[in-house]
Amino acid sequence: QEQVVESGGGLVEAGGSLRLSCVASPRSLSLHDMAWFRQAPGKEREFVERINTISGSTNYADSVKGRFTNDKNSAENTLFLDMKTLKPEVTDIYYCNAKTIFDRENWGQGTQVTVTS
Repeated sequence: QEQVVESGGGLVEAGGSLRLSCVASPRSLSLHDMAWFRQAPGKEREFVERINTISGSTNYADSVKGRFTNDKNSAENTLFLDMKTLKPEVTDIYYCNAKTIFDRENWGQGTQVTVTS
């Protein structure tokens, strides 16, 4: 069964850092790209960053450039999101999306990030 699981969210003060993790399983899953999105209550899900797991190319939303970076472990189908200099406005539920080379995609259940001022 294909599955995506996020972890690493939590409560942090403004200026702090968090590292989110996303694991797509099973390990044999042939991924094409993995991405992070975020969503506030009552709002649409918003793109944060994406990495092409084959080429390694990445792109970020303008709002997070310079503060968020990603890292991956392709062998483990794992994507990390390093979030630095956090601001209260990035408080959201963060979701991971994993897309296979056959264009099947799966979403995780989300992990809450809360930044206090």
